[in-house]
Amino acid sequence: MSAAPEHDQLRIGTAEREEAAKLLGEHYSQGRLTADEYETRVAAAYDATTLADLRPLFRDLPGPHPMSLRPFGPPPAMPFVPQQTNPYAAPAQYRPPPLPAVYSPRSKTIAGVLQIVFPMGVGRFYTGHIGIAIAQLLVFVVTLGVGAVWPIVDGILLLINGGTDNNGRPLSP
Repeated sequence: MSAAPEHDQLRIGTAEREEAAKLLGEHYSQGRLTADEYETRVAAAYDATTLADLRPLFRDLPGPHPMSLRPFGPPPAMPFVPQQTNPYAAPAQYRPPPLPAVYSPRSKTIAGVLQIVFPMGVGRFYTGHIGIAIAQLLVFVVTLGVGAVWPIVDGILLLINGGTDNNGRPLSP
């Protein structure tokens, strides 16, 4: 068996030719190539059969270069540069305290008690949730009072967990 061909002797395909032509177009748009140079180099890129044929087209141009012309192997290691530490900097795990919650002027205690004492959605009217309040009122009226279970349970949950007003602010404790 013969040894693997040198990197420059590797044959290229249509994808590599088109990438080279695209990158030459970028160099042309940046003003690095004249129109004649661009046409000549693009024609040479489409005629290229090996990497050695593409390399001279980019020798005098800064990056970007086609991926196929980049060397094989891992990228060179970055040199170690010790970081200077700031003795006054906050530790990495430090997080600023959360902003205080902006509470609603309405109370969760009042809303919960209104829901339990008047189980027709009164507590939800108080918090500004008109849609839920109307639904609870209709269920209470249609079921002749049996639907009072929903507002009572809702009132208990308001007392335990709190809730929000119609603007999304938590009810004050």
